Amino acid sequence: MHHARSTVWPGDTAGPGAEAGSAAVADHRQALDFLRQYFRENPVTRAGELRRMRDVSCEIEHTGTYRHTGAELAWGARVAWRNSARCIGRLYWNNLNVRDLRDVKTAEDIAEGCFEHLRSSWRGGRIRPTITVFPAEQPDGSAVRIWNDQLIRYAGRQADTGATVGDGQYLRFTRLAERLGWRGAGGRFDVLPLLIETAAGLSVHPVPDDAVREVPLEHPEFGWFGELGLRWHAIPAISNMRLEIGGVHYTAAPFNGWYMQTEIAARNLVDAHRYDTLPRIGERMGLDMSSERTLWRDRAMLELNRAVLHSFDAAGVSLSDHHTESRRFLDHLAREERAGRSCPADWSWIVPPVSGGLTPVYHRYYDEADLRPAFVLDDPARERGQGTFPVRATGGCPFS
Repeated sequence: MHHARSTVWPGDTAGPGAEAGSAAVADHRQALDFLRQYFRENPVTRAGELRRMRDVSCEIEHTGTYRHTGAELAWGARVAWRNSARCIGRLYWNNLNVRDLRDVKTAEDIAEGCFEHLRSSWRGGRIRPTITVFPAEQPDGSAVRIWNDQLIRYAGRQADTGATVGDGQYLRFTRLAERLGWRGAGGRFDVLPLLIETAAGLSVHPVPDDAVREVPLEHPEFGWFGELGLRWHAIPAISNMRLEIGGVHYTAAPFNGWYMQTEIAARNLVDAHRYDTLPRIGERMGLDMSSERTLWRDRAMLELNRAVLHSFDAAGVSLSDHHTESRRFLDHLAREERAGRSCPADWSWIVPPVSGGLTPVYHRYYDEADLRPAFVLDDPARERGQGTFPVRATGGCPFS
C-alpha cells in the first residue's frame, strides 16, 4: 500500500489548469477533421459517419467538449505514436495497448492506475508498448497532471561535499518531493514518488516495489564492472506529455515502449549533469585520460553500451540496439509511404547518439510535418517535470 500527502490550492484560480492558455473547449474543426481521418482508416457506412459527426457537433455545442468512443480513443492514441517525429521505434504503433481509465477520479486511483500500467506492461521482461489514458482536460480548465516526466525516475541530492548523489537532473524535483513529505533511502537509485495534480491539489505517491523493475549492469568481459553498482529501470514510461486527439486534451496519458540501449548508455548514465559515469569507467579500464585526443570517453561509452546490452539480454528484458532500430525505422517509413501517409521525423532525434554515421537513418532527410493526433510537451509540463512550476497554497504548505 502507498501513502499520499496532499497540498490543496485555495479557491478556483490557483490550482490545476489555471495557467495561461489552458482553456480546454474542444475545437469543432479539429474534432471533425479527426473523425474524417478516423473513418477514412476505419470505414463505416456513410450514414454512420454522418451520424457520429452530427452527435459530436451537438455535444461540443452543449458541453464545450465531447467524449471519444473506446475505438476512437485507441486509434487516436496509436496514431499519435505513429506521428511522433522524435521516436525511432514506431514500427509497432498499431500494437499499442490502450488502457482506458478516463473515469477515475481521485489522485490515489490515478496513482494506482500508473502502478498497474507498470505491472501490466512488464510481462516477465517481454515489455508491451502501453498507454494509460486518464480523464481529459475540461472546458473550465480543470485537469489531471502527472508532474514526473517518466513514471520511474531516480532522485538526485547534493552531498555535503558538493558532489551529486543520484540523478543530477532531478535535484529540484527531489527537493520538491521531500518538501511534500517524501523520504527516500538516500542512495544513488532512489525511485522518486509520483507527484499527481488534481482539483484537490498536489499529492505525493511513493511507487511500490512490485511496480519497479530494474536491471543490474555487468559487462561480458570486465569482471570489475559490477562493482560500479550501476543499474537502470526497465520500462521507459513517459508521463508528462499531453495526448491531443481531435481537439480533446488528455493531460495525463503515460505511455511506454522499451529502451534502446543508447538512451541509457549514451545519455542517462553518461551526461555530465546526470550520472557522469565515464570517468570511473575510464579509470577502471586503465585508459589514458590525459587528453580528449585519446578518445577515452568514446571507448568507455562503447563498453558501457556493451554492458547495458549484455545485462538486459541476460535478464531477459526487452531492449533494442541502435543498428537494429535504425533498420526497423526505415521499414516503418517504407510502410507509411506505401500507405500514402507522411511520416514525420526529427533527424536530430532519429539518428542515434552512438555511431550515428554507421546507421542507415543518418544518410537521408525526413518530413518534419506536425500531424495530429499527437503527443505534445509544452513549457508548463517541462517546468513541472523539473519541479519548478509555480504553485500557491495555504498554511502548512511546503511551497509557502
